[in-house]
Amino acid sequence: MKKLCIAGLLALFSVVAAVSARAQAKYGLVSYDSLLHQMPEYVEVQRKMAGLRQKYEAEARYNEESFKRMFTEFLEGQKDFPQNIMLKRQRDLQEAMEKGLHFRHAADSLLAAAERDLCRPVLGILRTALDAVGKERGYELIINTDVPSFPFVAPALCEDAMPFVRAKLQRVQPLEPRPATPVRPLDAPEP
Repeated sequence: MKKLCIAGLLALFSVVAAVSARAQAKYGLVSYDSLLHQMPEYVEVQRKMAGLRQKYEAEARYNEESFKRMFTEFLEGQKDFPQNIMLKRQRDLQEAMEKGLHFRHAADSLLAAAERDLCRPVLGILRTALDAVGKERGYELIINTDVPSFPFVAPALCEDAMPFVRAKLQRVQPLEPRPATPVRPLDAPEP
């Protein structure tokens, strides 16, 4: 009987200790996108990306206008062309259309790669700030509220970590700028 009481007290003590430890757990809540969009480095990345998109869009428009001009000339002259010239012009139109489509796909891939490369140091700064705040505030976990992975989080266990992360971001020195990776023109051969 005495052993049973001791075992019961030990079990009760371990449950109380587990509940006590759980009650002391702290979680931080942040909006990752909001923090990212407020960073001047991210604004600069978006400005650079807008410039790249403009350049690629201008080139794509030029290709499309060239194709339209070729097609219009083909339609105007097709009744006067001999058969072999008409077939050659059709092949030229087909090639121009395929090149335009290839350019669009390649530009999309190059833009996505450029954005990843430009965002990498910015995301590193944000991760460093989140890590530092998590350690300083004693968080077990920082939850990104942008993603609805946690439909309910007990408010008593959480605190808004946004002001702490914003303050940390103001003190974090930006990483040394890396030389920009040159964007290879689409008509350049693969290295």
